Amino acid sequence: MSIADDLTRLEQLRDRGSLSAEEFQRAKSKLLSSPQPTEPALQAINGFRRSATDRWFGGVCGGLAVSTGMEAWIWRIVFAFALCTGFGLLAYLVLWFFVPLESSRALQQSN
Repeated sequence: MSIADDLTRLEQLRDRGSLSAEEFQRAKSKLLSSPQPTEPALQAINGFRRSATDRWFGGVCGGLAVSTGMEAWIWRIVFAFALCTGFGLLAYLVLWFFVPLESSRALQQSN
């Protein structure tokens, strides 16, 4: 549910008399001040890092494996087949350059 849907439901409760004006204002301010969860897809994209441990070249396939839950060898095969078109090499190089390497602190926490 979105914030707009929640606000609409609160207004309906107020209009029906289930909520007083004061209760409505408190619920509305609480709803608007609470941090909203981000979409899982956005969390995966924002959390994507190159792997420092599962790597052959830049750690891109190892990082993709962690983000997607697939094995790294599957990603390596995908990039190997994509090399035939030239797009795979370009995509790998772009990811290698722009995606940050996972931090050593994250590695220590996982061990």
